[in-house]
Amino acid sequence: MGVGNGNQKPWGKITIGGVAISPGERKRLTIPLGDLPTNTPMSLPVVVVHGEQPGPCLWVSAALHGDEINGVEIVRSLLERVAARGLEGTLIAVPVVNIYGFLNESRYLPDRRDLNRSFPGRAKGSLASRIAHLFMEEIVAHCTHGIDLHTAADSRTNYPQIRGNMKDKVTHDMARAFNAPIMMHSKNRKGTIRKAATDLGLPVLLFEGGEPLRFDEHVIEVGREGILRVMDHLGMREYDGAAIETESLESNRSTWVRARRAGLFRMFYKMGDMVAKGDHLGAIEDIFGNRTLRVKSPADGMLIGCAVNPLIYQGDAIVHIAKIQKKKSSGDPEDSDDEEDDNDTDGD
Repeated sequence: MGVGNGNQKPWGKITIGGVAISPGERKRLTIPLGDLPTNTPMSLPVVVVHGEQPGPCLWVSAALHGDEINGVEIVRSLLERVAARGLEGTLIAVPVVNIYGFLNESRYLPDRRDLNRSFPGRAKGSLASRIAHLFMEEIVAHCTHGIDLHTAADSRTNYPQIRGNMKDKVTHDMARAFNAPIMMHSKNRKGTIRKAATDLGLPVLLFEGGEPLRFDEHVIEVGREGILRVMDHLGMREYDGAAIETESLESNRSTWVRARRAGLFRMFYKMGDMVAKGDHLGAIEDIFGNRTLRVKSPADGMLIGCAVNPLIYQGDAIVHIAKIQKKKSSGDPEDSDDEEDDNDTDGD
C-alpha cells in the first residue's frame, strides 16, 4: 500500500467519462467537452492506467494554459514508462486540459478566460467554468494526489521548480521525493485547480519549467523523472531511473526585479545560477547604445525566472529570484512574500 493522505479510495473498477476500467487495464478515453461553432466535437483526452493492486490514485495534468506544452511532452514520455502490470494504484494522465487554447497556441480559452481561475467550476457556467467542473467531477473526484504541470507565461522562462503548500507534511514529502532543483512554499490562489483540489483534502504539487510553445529537454526530463520518483514515494511503482545526487533546495520567499527604464535587456547569468545581493544581473540599454543601466540583484538567491524577450518597458518583471531557506532543525516555512508572480499564481 502506498504512502497516502488518508483519502485511499475503494479498489475495483473505476468509471470515468462513462467508461469502466478494471484493475490491470490501461485505457485511452475522450470525454466530450462540447462542439465548436462548426459542430466539430471537442473532447478531453485522458489515459487511465489502473494498476493490478490497490494503492493511491495520482492525476497528472498539463496544458491548463494551452500554450504550455512542456507538460504535454512530460505526460507522453511518462506514459511510455508506466504500465498497469505491477502498478499499485492508478495513474490518470490528462496531457491537454485546455484543448481549445492548445489548438490555437493560446494561453486562454476562446472567450479569453483563464481556465486556471475558474475552478471548481459550475456545470452551467461559462466554457471555462464547465471544463473546470468536468475536470473536478471526472478526474479529481477519483484521486488521492495530484501533480499539475506548467511553464512560464508569455515572453518568460522558468527554471524547473516545484511549488506547493510546504506547511502540509504530505505535500512537502511529495515535493522532496520529486526532487526538482528547487521547491518553493506557495499559497493557494482562489480559482486554481490546486486550491480546488486541496480544499477537498488532496495534496497537490505544481511543477514549473521552461517557456510557452517551446520544448525544453532538460525541463521535460526533470518533470518526468520527478513524477516517477513521486510514484515510488507513494508506493505505486519502484523508480527505475538514476539515483539522486543532490537534493532540492527550499525557498519560502521570492522577489521579482522590475525594469526601472524601458530599453533592451541583456542578462549576464543563466537560470539556476546563485547570485548575491548587489550582483550585476544584466543591463538595460537604449537602441543606440548610449545609455546603460545596470540591473542589480536585491537579494541573495537562485535565479528561477526571467524575461526572454529583450524588449522591455519600465516596470516589466525581468528577473525572478528565490531566496534560499536555510536548513532548520524544526519549524514550518514562513508564508511566501512574493512581490507578484507574473506567471499567474504558482505559474498556473
